[in-house]
Amino acid sequence: METTRLIIVAVGGQGNLLASKVLGEAALISDVPVRMSEIHGMAQRGGVVESAIVFGDATSSIISDGEADILLGFEPSETLRALNRCSKNTKVITNTATSPPFTVAIGKGVYPEVENIKNLLSEKCASLVAIDAMKLAKQAGSPMSVNIVLLGALVQTGSLGFTRETVIQAIKRRTKKSFLDKNIKAFELGFKAAFAYN
Repeated sequence: METTRLIIVAVGGQGNLLASKVLGEAALISDVPVRMSEIHGMAQRGGVVESAIVFGDATSSIISDGEADILLGFEPSETLRALNRCSKNTKVITNTATSPPFTVAIGKGVYPEVENIKNLLSEKCASLVAIDAMKLAKQAGSPMSVNIVLLGALVQTGSLGFTRETVIQAIKRRTKKSFLDKNIKAFELGFKAAFAYN
């Protein structure tokens, strides 16, 4: 089976780990081998959280620089920061809604323009899907469902080979019942938003 390497980057509180669990569940449903690892960098204080997921035949979940087939970014500057993991063949899906770090808030840093981030990503990678996942999450009824919006966009690209129905089934298995309806709506909104990029 062909190997697909996915990196997910986010800041603490954006639901990176739930997104990883949903994709892992979708792999199990689809009978696709999967290996996962996570790095938590001060996640509870808004630090970076990174997940590496390898689908298919592989002996390790380590994804070295230039090896990612897909980069899924929940925050645009974190997506840009992970660019070294990509190659000219990498597909990138990113949120365009920003979550500036504390240093920017206190005037000790400058946040890059989102259009500049998008241009840099486009220049270095095979394709870019850039959507305002926060806007769509709010439309779905929960700002906390940014992660599920982006999963919808990822599935729409066809990069993983999972069907829409399979991932919805995985969401149902991995999401608390109180959030399920909003998460299904968020997934559908992300799926639809990414259609414009196909």
